[in-house]
Amino acid sequence: MKRRRTTLLTIAALLGAALTALPAGPAAADEVEQLKNGTFDTTTDPWWTTANVTAGLSGGGLCADVPGGTANRWDAAVGQNDVTLVKGESYRFGFKASGSPGGHVVRAVVGLQVAPYETYFEVSPQLSVSGDTYTYTFTSPVDTAQGQVALQAGGSADGWRMCLDDVSLLGGVPPEVYTPDTGPRVRVNQVAYLPSGPKNATLVTDATAKLPWRLRNAGGATVAHGWTVPRGVDVSSGQNVHSVDFGAYHRAGRGFTLVADGETSRPFDIGTSAYERLRLDSLKYYYTQRSGIAIRDDLRPGYGRAAGHVDVAPNQGDSDVPCQPGVCDYRLDVTGGWYDAGDHGKYVVNGGIATWELLSTYERERLARTGESDRLRDGTLAIPESGNKVPDILDEARWELEFLLKMQVPDGQPLAGMAHHKIHDEQWTGLPLLPSEDPQKRELHPPSTQATLNLAATAAQAARLYRPYDRAFAARALTAARKAWSAALAHPDMYASPSDGTGGGTYDDTDATDEFYWAAAELYLTTGERQFAHYVTASPVNTADIFGPLGFDWGRTAAAGRLDLATVPSRLPGRDKVRRTVVEGADHYLATLKSQPYGMPYAPDGNVYDWGSSHQVLNNAVVLATAYDITGSSRYRDGAVQSMDYILGRNALNISYVTGYGEVDSHNEHSRWYAHELDPNLPNPPHGTLAGGPNSSIQDPYAQSRLQGCVGQFCYIDDIQSWSTNETAINWNAALARMASFVADQD
Repeated sequence: MKRRRTTLLTIAALLGAALTALPAGPAAADEVEQLKNGTFDTTTDPWWTTANVTAGLSGGGLCADVPGGTANRWDAAVGQNDVTLVKGESYRFGFKASGSPGGHVVRAVVGLQVAPYETYFEVSPQLSVSGDTYTYTFTSPVDTAQGQVALQAGGSADGWRMCLDDVSLLGGVPPEVYTPDTGPRVRVNQVAYLPSGPKNATLVTDATAKLPWRLRNAGGATVAHGWTVPRGVDVSSGQNVHSVDFGAYHRAGRGFTLVADGETSRPFDIGTSAYERLRLDSLKYYYTQRSGIAIRDDLRPGYGRAAGHVDVAPNQGDSDVPCQPGVCDYRLDVTGGWYDAGDHGKYVVNGGIATWELLSTYERERLARTGESDRLRDGTLAIPESGNKVPDILDEARWELEFLLKMQVPDGQPLAGMAHHKIHDEQWTGLPLLPSEDPQKRELHPPSTQATLNLAATAAQAARLYRPYDRAFAARALTAARKAWSAALAHPDMYASPSDGTGGGTYDDTDATDEFYWAAAELYLTTGERQFAHYVTASPVNTADIFGPLGFDWGRTAAAGRLDLATVPSRLPGRDKVRRTVVEGADHYLATLKSQPYGMPYAPDGNVYDWGSSHQVLNNAVVLATAYDITGSSRYRDGAVQSMDYILGRNALNISYVTGYGEVDSHNEHSRWYAHELDPNLPNPPHGTLAGGPNSSIQDPYAQSRLQGCVGQFCYIDDIQSWSTNETAINWNAALARMASFVADQD
């Protein structure tokens, strides 16, 4: 799980010198109202402002003149401290607000007024000149008498005026019931089914007996028909459902719909062109995630932006980054790489698994019977390196690889050869915030065994794949991989701290057995050396059952080594058994898929959907796809292909989790620069961006306010503020690219 914390991030402690008290006056509160004087009838007391805000009574409310030129929302704020919150109690948070000129965004937060300034609820509405009333319900996760309500209004280039009235935090109210609009009860892959592939849908209905269905073409004519199969109550959604199989229809076309039980599905195609687009779009995502380079608008219209973290104010830059206090006494140039997710951090452990999956996507295209490496040739991704006679996917992956190499501890230093775990801001930043406008100090975090082995694995893999195009880079990568391997052997249990989560995710992990296996596998496949073969075959995970319900991820990397050992030619002793274990894992996922009425190879224990569940579905499908590459058996191919249906709309919420694909799609993912929901001048995420998807733990305040008591697939909301269900991440998109490429090859 990707553990994160979010904070209020005020400019200073909220009782400190940065705040200016407003004029004193009487206050009133009743037994359930937690705020004092939210109506501003005769005074503004006890509301405070930051020192740069001038505020007072006007028109029966509080009006604040917000200065221009601030970088962050919290640089200019109005708020009230000493608010009492009771754990488990529901509150209705409401206010009237207007902005002049219109279009400005205010970040309204309920949180902790002292360090670590945690946020318990937040929203960011865009204000109009005429004003609107906003009301939200949430449940407090804590008991505290040091709560705070704040309206944060900074981050604008120009000054503006914000007016507030009827600010209320009412305790003891019933939780708001959130009912998502799931559209028609016939759930389909809203993008496309392959002409020769499986075609399945799910019908939500109270009926217990079979029902007739009809497949209609774009002209409304019925082209196929049959009967549904009742499946009973689906545990992943709590719905009573039927399955529909229309795989016998093979004719390609556009605008098909499926009709059953008086409902008509959203439209879909039968064809392969959508997957060819998705193959490229999911890979083009990485260019706009790049750090350290200006994103060209001619290459990505609407996504052009200044380079981030290149030592241009207000950035403090990545070219001369110090360690956290007490960690080291040197500084490193760690420019480049991809921003990990919706924040500005860069993490070796997540960068490693993401890079591996992109490189393995390319390697599969070269080795598999249905691979088409020409589809990922030079010029396919429209990136600055296009035209250099190197496949674009390798150019894109190299942008991250160069960063990973920079994270290695230099020779002559303690822990030389190890890799720093991560680099990110000293404190959390808010939304929205372009990379070039991030003012935070950047810090290197301590080296870890897992980060070092991620470097060893990906650099070793790179050494074999880049050799035909750049022998010098391949040699440099292999040297770094060997050095990292030796350093990890010397320091096998240096783990990231689970408490190191201020300013960035922790990515903590207390077992490096899987990373050692993965790194040894990649070093063996590249060098053929006996020492690495011995390490692989002696590893306790070499032929163990590693294909669990949640699949592989940055914290479960043994499958990365296993899949490559099974598919990249070698003379590894016992390789046939390794290949059999992959097929056995695929059999498990295929059985899971068949047992799920929504047809996905994912059934987490206790129906507890994990953080980033959408990419876990896809990575389980990767195992199915690999079993097909090993055996040629169509049942694995069909299982892998069918797994895409869930991602593209055949799910309980009837939503495609890929931006730009499907009639209803996720497009408000949590990101500081794909933040159109908060700032109309910024874009939504680019087409081909995968949303994290349902997460039963709903760690963020916004999801907690809307999704309490959610069941499995319903633990998701397409809102930029829901970082636990709706973030974007480089490893998640790598899984999408891998599977989109596989499905595109099956034409």
